[in-house]
Amino acid sequence: RKDIVTSSDSSESKLSRCLNTVDLTLLGVGSTLGVGVYVLAGGIARDTAGPAIILSFLVAGVASALSGLCYAEFGARVPKAGSAYVYSYVTVGELAAFVIGWNLLLEYVIGTASVARAYSGYLDSLLNNTMKNAFRSAMPMDSPFLAEYPDWTAFFI
Repeated sequence: RKDIVTSSDSSESKLSRCLNTVDLTLLGVGSTLGVGVYVLAGGIARDTAGPAIILSFLVAGVASALSGLCYAEFGARVPKAGSAYVYSYVTVGELAAFVIGWNLLLEYVIGTASVARAYSGYLDSLLNNTMKNAFRSAMPMDSPFLAEYPDWTAFFI
């Protein structure tokens, strides 16, 4: 079921469109560049991809630009302030919006966990791997798809 939205519906929302193009660009760059970019890019380039990491970043950049154009189109066509959930609710329907909303939540949880893990790794490297050695000796885990030890520092971050 699709929601019919008219321009008079936008007056009911208490959210205002107060961000300009520079604000939105800087917000997007700030949310994209985090600890994960600096931690993962070097490790992937060294261990897995090598020089092909440049092509990977170019493909990701093109995909991000196309995604930005899609959001601009949605923002111009839907007279409500919102995010991917609101845009999908209005254009595609409730079921797609439900799935997209939960995917957004999952995305934020995974992003937060990866940033916390990166901060924990940085802190541990500054402490000469003291936390890694202590956690590994106290609670070792022998599972092929899990880490060698639970990272309690990342959990509490």
